[in-house]
Amino acid sequence: MNGTTLETLDAMRSALRGPVIGPQDPEYRTARTVYNAMIDKRPAAVVRCRDTADVMAAVDFVRDEGLVLAVRGGGHSGAGLCLVDDGVTIDLSPMRWAHIDPTARTAMAGGGATPGDLDHAAHAFRLATPAGIQSTTGLGGLTLGGGHGHLTRRYGLTADNLLAADVVLADGTAVTASGTTHPDLFWALRGGGGNFGIVTSFTFQMHPVGTVGVAITLWPVDRTPDVLRWYRDFLPQAPEDLNGFFAALTVPPGPPFPEEIHGQKMCGVVWCWTGDPGLLEATLKPVSDPGPPAFHFAAPMPYTALQSMFDELLPSGLQWYWRGNFFDRITDDAIAVHAKYAENLPTDLSTMHLYPVDGAAHRPGPDDTAWAYRDAIWSGVIAGIDPDPDNAQSLRQWCVDYWEELYPHSMGGTYVNFIGAGETPDRVRATYRDHYDRLAAIKRTYDPYNFFHTNQNIEPADGSVAASTVL
Repeated sequence: MNGTTLETLDAMRSALRGPVIGPQDPEYRTARTVYNAMIDKRPAAVVRCRDTADVMAAVDFVRDEGLVLAVRGGGHSGAGLCLVDDGVTIDLSPMRWAHIDPTARTAMAGGGATPGDLDHAAHAFRLATPAGIQSTTGLGGLTLGGGHGHLTRRYGLTADNLLAADVVLADGTAVTASGTTHPDLFWALRGGGGNFGIVTSFTFQMHPVGTVGVAITLWPVDRTPDVLRWYRDFLPQAPEDLNGFFAALTVPPGPPFPEEIHGQKMCGVVWCWTGDPGLLEATLKPVSDPGPPAFHFAAPMPYTALQSMFDELLPSGLQWYWRGNFFDRITDDAIAVHAKYAENLPTDLSTMHLYPVDGAAHRPGPDDTAWAYRDAIWSGVIAGIDPDPDNAQSLRQWCVDYWEELYPHSMGGTYVNFIGAGETPDRVRATYRDHYDRLAAIKRTYDPYNFFHTNQNIEPADGSVAASTVL
């Protein structure tokens, strides 16, 4: 690190309330650790911002010194985009808070909040909004990418429930984006990722959700073709109160699974029911149609319990490699691919999920937000996962091989948060379809020098200014 950079870090330490952590500091190893242990990057500094003023000052310092910037919310970026070698990571993790207005049924959450933070605060008032399937994810990255989860068929995408966002721009100023203020920026934030600024707080529409019906249905893995053919027909016509994501998995040890199926490869569906509790059993009666399940569990539970159900199974510190695609149908040829790779999961934690993105997620118009796949029915992700670094390459190869065979049966684009490390820039353009040019024009307005480029990047429309150019 040169003298100018050291002086800059010292100046930042004097100006900011939050700590500025460099390689010489004892906290550095922890500060540069993210959810995916396959990511090993060494920033020059990690700046833990405590409030919007800290973020504004940090942006000014980083920009004026011509340094490269990354932004960390929850640290769950599968591609490791929340860290940058030799640059500066603005870490929003100290900004973990959520405030609920039960009368208006709205919530505000800090830029470093997780779904668990929002769920905990909202559950006291029996409120929730769609926010993934795990409580430890970063709420910021989830929202800016679009966001789907257990409540999507009933209440839409996370981004569909965003009412306003406080954003620090590349010039260090702060604005509020909503339907009435900076509406072009607000449009872009709902699916356009972290390309336009650093969101320090989100305001969400909340919905009446307290106790939900939860069910898990599993079949032997050799029944995957029958189950997928049934699932592709059953779920889209089911009531929107029923959400169910399909998975290929190895049954983990522990409840609610009986010991005799531990370690077995299976396919299954995780269900969430927001309707009348007394109708859950009747709604799920067809689960026997593709053949008797090897396991079926159903019970009412708090929504917060469902959201945190997989947290212990998938803690921070595992090796991850993932890729995704959107699907408007599950063809017989695609089913054959799924069946092949489900039989050959490379590790006990590796999996494939198909998340439904129909129902309420189809009600906004195709151009209402930056999310460009309102005609998709499922958002799929293939994830190679294991604690052992020696398995990293085999995880990646299994995922890439699976993805390449499945891609011809997809819609050609993916949920932006499922773009894996090393994928080509054309995947970003494919993700935004004909929204890309509009996003690039908005990028030119709010970030003409592409200061925010350590992401799934959308270049400013003119494309003529280098990313490292100082504003």
